[in-house]
Amino acid sequence: MHIPFSPPDITELEINEVIETLKSGWITTGPKTKLFEKKIAEYCNTSKAVCLNSATAAMEMTLRLLGIGPGDEIITSAYTYTASASVIHHVGAKIILVDTAKDSFHIDYEKIEKAITEKTKAIIPVDIAGVMCDYDKIFEIVERKRNLFKSSNKIQEAIGRIVVIADAAHSFGATYKGRKSGEVADFTCFSFHAVKNLTTAEGGAVTWKDIKGIDNEEIYKQFMLLSLHGQSKDALAKTKLGSWEYDILYPAYKCNMTDIMASIGLAQLRRYPEILERRRQIIEMYDKALLGENIVSLKHFDKDYTSSGHLYLIRLIGKNEAYRNKVIEKMAEKGIATNVHFKPLPLHTAYKNLGFKIKDYPNAYEMYKNEITLPLHTLLTDDEVNYIVNSLAEILNEEDNMKLYEFEECAYAME
Repeated sequence: MHIPFSPPDITELEINEVIETLKSGWITTGPKTKLFEKKIAEYCNTSKAVCLNSATAAMEMTLRLLGIGPGDEIITSAYTYTASASVIHHVGAKIILVDTAKDSFHIDYEKIEKAITEKTKAIIPVDIAGVMCDYDKIFEIVERKRNLFKSSNKIQEAIGRIVVIADAAHSFGATYKGRKSGEVADFTCFSFHAVKNLTTAEGGAVTWKDIKGIDNEEIYKQFMLLSLHGQSKDALAKTKLGSWEYDILYPAYKCNMTDIMASIGLAQLRRYPEILERRRQIIEMYDKALLGENIVSLKHFDKDYTSSGHLYLIRLIGKNEAYRNKVIEKMAEKGIATNVHFKPLPLHTAYKNLGFKIKDYPNAYEMYKNEITLPLHTLLTDDEVNYIVNSLAEILNEEDNMKLYEFEECAYAME
């Protein structure tokens, strides 16, 4: 049996949408992208949405919209993919990494508060695996620190405090206290990459809450300028007869979504309720079969939140990296692709070179060292889920043959 980790779920619906787009003669940013933006805003209960070519672009363009740059500080989690932090580096601001809470995949809220200074302009919390952060706590913190905040552009001034930008790459379709991901943080950035619940092959989007005194159309216009070289007209506007002329208002960036990408997304969005439901069913199967005193997982559903069910993260309690890595190898031998989410940023060369040390993030390291991510996607059958569960149980029951790995710590563990 061969079980891939996260293949895209593409049906005839998506294929036909793409064919229609290819035949339309409009394949770059155009009517399908504009429609997809409208549908995302409706889905997230926001006034507007902007589609771009990645969640990374969504986060970076949001930082640029907010006028964030050299001299500013941005807080994010040490337990995340590089995009959450690299965008801070791209705009010239200082990356402030914060550890996770003990026994949690989410950022430590108390440590966020301690990390805030007069230079802090934004916080980028990470909705890991589809489970949203505790945004009430985050907003309480930024309100308490309002007196330290110094605005440096019109939007910052209108918000009047540290801006909360959700890295919601995993949480499209999740809810927090009855509100959708997309309407909770000040700005929310989604990913539609090939492995995500809803895919456009590559792609992302930004939504935002209405800001008193700021016109949503002006925000939308600024995102369009940022994502299309600062050009005063997009390609769609230039198609009007005699309307060729445009201006470059400032030297900006190129990160727009195409209509081909948007057409995949439109079809996926129509299927999205059934996609979320199937992911929930698989999570419930895993929970019922696996969880016990030796295996714990990230909880996906509670009275205050519902997950988008993007990833199924488990921890092998009392085990170390070497043991975890051996389990991953043995699962691969059985044809099962697994993964690790995430290797904390201070373990990567780029962040070591920026001066970060894993010893300063002990909780993140503890979460990482025995974490395994099991396959969770809508092409999985019930039989395949049972095969994954039984294979993992069989491997873990071979503990006597793996005692060597109990005590071997990786050389770089807590350097």
